[in-house]
Amino acid sequence: GKVVALFFGYTHCPDVCPTTLAEIAEVKAMLGKDGERVQAIFVTVDPERDTPQLLKAYMANFGPGFIALHGSAEQTAAAAREFKVFYMKVPGKTEGSYTVDHTAGSYIIDAKGQVRLFTRYGTGAKALADDLKLLLAEPA
Repeated sequence: GKVVALFFGYTHCPDVCPTTLAEIAEVKAMLGKDGERVQAIFVTVDPERDTPQLLKAYMANFGPGFIALHGSAEQTAAAAREFKVFYMKVPGKTEGSYTVDHTAGSYIIDAKGQVRLFTRYGTGAKALADDLKLLLAEPA
């Protein structure tokens, strides 16, 4: 019965991931009481480093109720395929270090479970809040 903002990323991301999650937190606040009907879900594309414990601590930075999902490498690949999400490890400058290039957008799923919108990174909190208001006004 909630509208879901689903985002694929990783905790070591230097910019897109924390900015996107902070924007979702801002949108939830902008929506007031209706913000409680918005569920943020973060799916890690780096299950090797993003342990469940790390994900729990990371998500606490953005507010109560934010959920992080962790799966095996195979489960992550299957979920990414379903949502047509790209991700790829990129070697870093030092031995064993890496970043992950990944799709930088969120899927918005209505209260009936239908994907309704793909929001691109940098669209802004106001635009997302306006879209979510429309979806929240629909009957569940």
